[in-house]
Amino acid sequence: MKVLIAEDDALLRQMLHGQLSVAGHELVFASDGREAWELLQREDIRMVIVDWMMPEVDGPELIRRIRDAGWPGYTYIILLTAKSGREDVVAGLRAGADDYVTKPFSLDELLARMGVGARILQLEGRLNESLAREEALATRDSLTGLPNRRALSDHARVELSRAARARTTVGLILMDLDHFKRINDQYGHAAGDEALRRVAEVLQRNKRDYDFTGRWGGEEFLVLLPSTSLEQSAIVAERVRKSMETLRLDLGGGGSVELRASLGVVCAPPVTPPVDFEDLLRQADSALYRAKADGRNRVWVQGA
Repeated sequence: MKVLIAEDDALLRQMLHGQLSVAGHELVFASDGREAWELLQREDIRMVIVDWMMPEVDGPELIRRIRDAGWPGYTYIILLTAKSGREDVVAGLRAGADDYVTKPFSLDELLARMGVGARILQLEGRLNESLAREEALATRDSLTGLPNRRALSDHARVELSRAARARTTVGLILMDLDHFKRINDQYGHAAGDEALRRVAEVLQRNKRDYDFTGRWGGEEFLVLLPSTSLEQSAIVAERVRKSMETLRLDLGGGGSVELRASLGVVCAPPVTPPVDFEDLLRQADSALYRAKADGRNRVWVQGA
């Protein structure tokens, strides 16, 4: 674990370097609170041992800055102090220290307290991993791995608000797999699932890094195109449609079925307040309906 030690006593820094390095810690040293603060803003250091009395910025002030910074992940802080009075200890803990060690101290005591901090940081890491997995389950479609309806809705509203502030347009494509029910009925749901996965792959290949593509539900997919005009969105939709025409779903035994899709294209203008997402979605659904009514395997551009 990387540990920052903020200590103005050069002899003590040298001693801690020799003793803690042997214990396997990666050590970073600062000779005063200001230097420590600058280091913490540049590097991801999760454990800090800080002396109370230091020039420039003292220990309690450094601790307050760390707590007010709002960095992701917790920073575990041990305060070194020659002050042993109850009021001093309380003041240090109130400033935001997690633990304290009174000078002079034994190496075993400091290592034991660092061990407590390391276990707390490890628990936090496991908790964050668990929360990330739960968030992924809540926002990802389990079949295709794409963002699901909830994630699409949230992202669309954020993007529309951002676009209104920046005075830019947002393109939206609603895509529906043609004759999907026939695939399910004739070849089974396993074939239908594979078809949806293949469609997801096509969408991923045809998106820019900052576009947002997901499964809206059933055989419908949604594509959000930031800073994209209606004409540009139509070009993207046509590229997707043509890519779909290259897809053939293998059914085993030499059989296969073609996959086709219809797409409705709309665009949110740069207006304030931002365009309501539900209104934009209704427009896209209307465009998609026109593409279906026009014979399927079509791109219909609303208002074009």
